[in-house]
Amino acid sequence: MPAADDSPLDPEDEEIAAEIADDPDSFAAMLPHFYRGEVSQANSAQDRIDRTTDWAIALLAALLSLVFSSPDMPAYLLLIGLVAMWVFLFFEVRRYRFFDVWRARVRFVQENVFANAFEPVGVEHPAWREELSDDLRRPTFKVSALEALSRRIRRVYGLLFAVLGVAWAFKVTLFTPERLWTEAAEIHGVPGEAVAAGLAAFFVGLAVLAAWPRGRRAKGEIYGAEPGDWK
Repeated sequence: MPAADDSPLDPEDEEIAAEIADDPDSFAAMLPHFYRGEVSQANSAQDRIDRTTDWAIALLAALLSLVFSSPDMPAYLLLIGLVAMWVFLFFEVRRYRFFDVWRARVRFVQENVFANAFEPVGVEHPAWREELSDDLRRPTFKVSALEALSRRIRRVYGLLFAVLGVAWAFKVTLFTPERLWTEAAEIHGVPGEAVAAGLAAFFVGLAVLAAWPRGRRAKGEIYGAEPGDWK
């Protein structure tokens, strides 16, 4: 059995990365390759998020077309759509957290390398190389599931849920004039008033999730300056 210190690599091969770290020219040549790799990972993760959103929008369009195609179509199909949309949101939250890992690294390099190269006034993180090295060795999520959920609701899914809610209200009122809205909203013995109250509670909870938490940790967000001021 080989000794514990036996290695198939020569000592020079094992220290090649350390030599790059100590040589500014080698490090500067390696950095663009690392940056492009992280950008590629972020773009790939963004594409996965976009595909989930596209499927959610396609489901919404198909559901609206089905429900409003005939007066006999029940309004509760839109509530089933709310559940399906929440499933899409669950998957997108997970994908967003992975995307933010790559995006955070890209922004970290931009903040501490490229920004200082254009104007050498100091870096955001004095130990940026150590912090980046530690994150590469032990990757961690940069945002919590709650923050990711809040962001996706604010940016995309809040509007999709709102469209379903408004469509449901129209379906049980304007599009079923021959019945009371409470009758049109009823679901297999559950009174229409109870269904409406549950839907209202759902949207109140959605608004709370969208507005909280206030302290954001996601990297790379655009600051709230007025557009048109640059250059």
